[in-house]
Amino acid sequence: MKRNILLHPDPRLKKTAAPVADLSDELRALADDMLETMYDAPGIGLAAPQVGVPERLIVLDCVKGENEKPRPLIMFNPEIIAASDETSVYEEGCLSIPEQFADVTRPAEVDVRWTDRDGREQQETFTGLWATCAQHEIDHLDGKLFIDYLKPLRRQMITRKMVKLKRELARA
Repeated sequence: MKRNILLHPDPRLKKTAAPVADLSDELRALADDMLETMYDAPGIGLAAPQVGVPERLIVLDCVKGENEKPRPLIMFNPEIIAASDETSVYEEGCLSIPEQFADVTRPAEVDVRWTDRDGREQQETFTGLWATCAQHEIDHLDGKLFIDYLKPLRRQMITRKMVKLKRELARA
C-alpha cells in the first residue's frame, strides 16, 4: 500500500526516530509499503519518519539501470559503524523536499550494520551512490535533512519554496 510522504517543513521530520525493539509483521508490512511508495515516487531511498512513523527503518535501492535487477534493501536500526576520510559530492534530492537539489559532501565509503526483515544482522560496505543514499536515509532517522548541510541562506530559500508548495497543494 502506498503511503503519503511528509513534506518539509514538518516537525515530524526533525525528530529522532525510536529504535525498533521487535520485528513485528506490522513493521515488515510497513517496510513493504515503504518500498512500494519509494519506487512509485520515484526515489532511491525512504525513511520511516518520511511516512509519519518515528521508527528506525529505512529502505533503499540505488540500482538505476533499466536492464539491471533491482536490489531493494530493508534496514531496521541501521547504523554507520565506519566512514572513510575520503569524501564525495553528490547532488542530493529528497522525496520530502521535491524538486529541490543541492550538492552535499559526505564520506565516500561507509560500513553499515542493520537488521534485515528476517531479524538477521547484516553488515556491508557501501560506496558511491549507495553510500550517499544510506547516509542520507540514516540522517532522516536522526531528524536531519540534506538541506541542513547547506548554508543558511540556501536552506531558507528551499524552505520558503516548500512552504509555498504546501500552500498550493492544500488549495488543490
